[in-house]
Amino acid sequence: MTAELFLQTVVNATYAASYMALIAVGFVLIFGVMGVINFAHGELYMAGAYTVVALYADMGFPFFLAVVVGLIFVGCLGLVMEVGLFRPLRDNPLGGLIASIGFLLILQTVAMMGFGVRMENVPPSTQDKIVFLDGAVLTYQRLYVILAAVGLLSALWIFLRKSKFGWSLRACAQDREAAVLQGISINQTARIAMFIGAGLAGVAGALTAPLVSPTPFMGHSVIVTAFIIIIVGGIGSLEGAVLVAILYGFVHTFVTTMYDGTLANIVGLLLMLAVLIVKPTGLFGAKERA
Repeated sequence: MTAELFLQTVVNATYAASYMALIAVGFVLIFGVMGVINFAHGELYMAGAYTVVALYADMGFPFFLAVVVGLIFVGCLGLVMEVGLFRPLRDNPLGGLIASIGFLLILQTVAMMGFGVRMENVPPSTQDKIVFLDGAVLTYQRLYVILAAVGLLSALWIFLRKSKFGWSLRACAQDREAAVLQGISINQTARIAMFIGAGLAGVAGALTAPLVSPTPFMGHSVIVTAFIIIIVGGIGSLEGAVLVAILYGFVHTFVTTMYDGTLANIVGLLLMLAVLIVKPTGLFGAKERA
């Protein structure tokens, strides 16, 4: 591998790790606070991408306005899921899981009815590029994803550790019954967790829309990747999700570059199995949750 190819692969891996971290952290936050596995999380990512398709590509809205609308819209979809699906089934985790699969199919059907099954071509918001000394290229479109991941995840970390609502989320994730005894509203914390978790998936989809050619089925691979990341990182560990997203992004990108994508997917699954054999709770499963 030449120095130029190595640096380009590092750039590509950093981008991949950034949007994976946004999706995985949102997934972990929802599970940690609400105790539900949201199978529709990949379709929330898809909904963010199609928001940009509708507003930016089709209607000509400014790109970043479309991204902000995508974040808010998908966050509100999360609130609808929390109130309409997960809250009535709070004491029935299996029922919540099945309900999320049903919502997944609804979102896919709505996307197919509204946009068809073809891949959408979303033009980049800018053609500018950063060229490094060794010839590697970082487009501004990918840079936006990296900066958004760093900014949003840093803001979430501060929110969880410095704000009253953040403390409530962490308390519910650690012991829901004890949190209730302390006067914390489960409904309120569930709404906050669902809005933030869904919003992170939505903004990831919105920012990557010009890079991935959105389709109604784009959430399938995303949810599989998110499962691998949270299982390896430790179910409920936000820190584990971020670190494993970086690890997985680099491993997957380097294997894809040197060999092919199919082998990269197999390596990802083998990595998950190896970690589960050595440490069944995941790399950070024993640490503090959320």
